[in-house]
Amino acid sequence: MTQTADPSRPQPATLNDVARLAGVSIATASKALNGRSQVRAETRQRVIEAAERLSFRPNQLARGLLAGRTGTVGLLTSDLEGRFSIPILMGAEDAFGAGEVAVFLCDARGDSIREQHHVRALLGRRVDGLIVVGSRTDPRPSLGRELAVPVVYAYAPSDDPADLSIVPDNVDAGRMAVGHLLACGRTRIAHITGDPGYLAARERAEGARAALADAGLRLVGEPRFGAWSEGWGRASTALLLDQQPDVDAVLCGSDQIARGVMDVLRERGLRVPEDVSVMGFDNWQVLTSGSRPHLTSVDMNLEQVGRAAAQALFGAIGGATRSGVEALPCRVVIRGSTAPLS
Repeated sequence: MTQTADPSRPQPATLNDVARLAGVSIATASKALNGRSQVRAETRQRVIEAAERLSFRPNQLARGLLAGRTGTVGLLTSDLEGRFSIPILMGAEDAFGAGEVAVFLCDARGDSIREQHHVRALLGRRVDGLIVVGSRTDPRPSLGRELAVPVVYAYAPSDDPADLSIVPDNVDAGRMAVGHLLACGRTRIAHITGDPGYLAARERAEGARAALADAGLRLVGEPRFGAWSEGWGRASTALLLDQQPDVDAVLCGSDQIARGVMDVLRERGLRVPEDVSVMGFDNWQVLTSGSRPHLTSVDMNLEQVGRAAAQALFGAIGGATRSGVEALPCRVVIRGSTAPLS
């Protein structure tokens, strides 16, 4: 049985309705609403006002299909609950939101099989591109060169140099951190950091050593690699002070480590920052603001990493492809735990 339209229910406005109200052809109305340059400004304004009066909403999917695109992208992460992936995803979504792009978010939970399932599902939805966000800065396997859409890797670089990866510059961050401590007049600087299996830990130590070498100095002892925890910060600081009691600054590989360092300094009767300046990494607000004094820390600008990845994906979708690893600068956020020697 054929159904007939309910005359009491208002029907959605069509492009024909907009054209009739604006007094233009359907082709001109379409060009005006799609931003084509062949339409005079006053005509375009008349069409837009007509569309607003009629509450006309163009079919975004149909428009996208005509251009060969769906207006959707995939965000694939390995750690949706992670401290580092969330700001990157927020930055990417901010950039996509500005362009009215719909985002499909998938969490592979560090499982390569689950990741491949999500990739197939996203491609099945005809996304225009993918951003892959890692849970750590170590290189990860590429999704391959055969995908039908462009891919940008964020935080964790792809192991294929033909891919584009956007990462924080951890080597320069180590340099920057030591530069701040040197500017405070500190010269007996120790470095307590996390798991040496993490590229970020090794790169930060590399940058710290290089900055000290440029100043004609060396670290107090070797970098002390261990765990990303307050417990490791406490244990390592106790040993450090037993061996090097004249240390005047400690650069920590994470804010958690820095909290443990400050605990032991207080227990030993040393004042922060008057006697020893302490600096962390990651700028994790719950830790930096909860420290006494508030903790100076290096911020990796992760939201900017996400925004840059989204902008790079926009460019790749438009045909402007890039490759290689692009490292973005970090920044030092100065608080009360570092100060010039009095």
